[in-house]
Amino acid sequence: MKKLVFSLTITLLSIYSVFAQDVDKCKDHSLFTRMKGFSIVECTTNFNKLDTYNSAGEDIQFEGYLTYIDYIFNTETGEMPSNFQIIKNYQDAILAKGGKKIYTDENYGCFELKSNGKEFKILLRDFYNETNFKLYILEMEPMIQEITANAMLDALNKDGFIALSILFETAKYTIQKESLPIVEQIFELMKNNPTLKISIEGHTDNVGDAASNKTLSNNRAKAIFDALITKGIDKSRMSFVGWGQENPVADNRTEDGRTKNRRVEIVKK
Repeated sequence: MKKLVFSLTITLLSIYSVFAQDVDKCKDHSLFTRMKGFSIVECTTNFNKLDTYNSAGEDIQFEGYLTYIDYIFNTETGEMPSNFQIIKNYQDAILAKGGKKIYTDENYGCFELKSNGKEFKILLRDFYNETNFKLYILEMEPMIQEITANAMLDALNKDGFIALSILFETAKYTIQKESLPIVEQIFELMKNNPTLKISIEGHTDNVGDAASNKTLSNNRAKAIFDALITKGIDKSRMSFVGWGQENPVADNRTEDGRTKNRRVEIVKK
């Protein structure tokens, strides 16, 4: 019986150890110390957009380098803190650092913070299963334009297509000003290669209604098509289509996967 009890104790300790361990290569953001009893089940850091709220609770979007962390609570350590307690914990930490509250309710916490010369937008959301919540920390910074016309041409000649991260207004098809340099490079590509013909193809993640996503992706592809015509590219050299969520290239169950699926592809014809 003692051997059985001892073995069971070791097994339980092993289960707890695995449960409490963070996913490989994930860690807390340098701005915050995590709350007791939580571990990380998913994380990403990349240039992205963050949909958050203003002081009136209205949708607003920012872009920059986004850190996303999904925390899970180990119920073996006690009772999961309430949504209010979690949001209040982060709010106190942010206010102590000189930041400010933008908007909070029982399911969201939106804050701003300036630290070491950098501006951050912070969002707490997705409290679900009474065990998880998600933390988003956006470091405000314009994306460095790295895609050139020559790089696009190389990709088209090698692979037949290139996927571009062109940002649009939330749920709209207005190209954000930060992405206009990419459109300019597509123009340079077409201008410098007068025999090249392309298809501009829009894609979305699976968030929302499939039919609406298809319409949105089509309108976004057309916005780029129209912008290139305005710049002087003959429309007979181009076509556009929206595929919506039909052709994912990554797992829509993760934040990083959804980011990769929101894309515009330039396809060589």
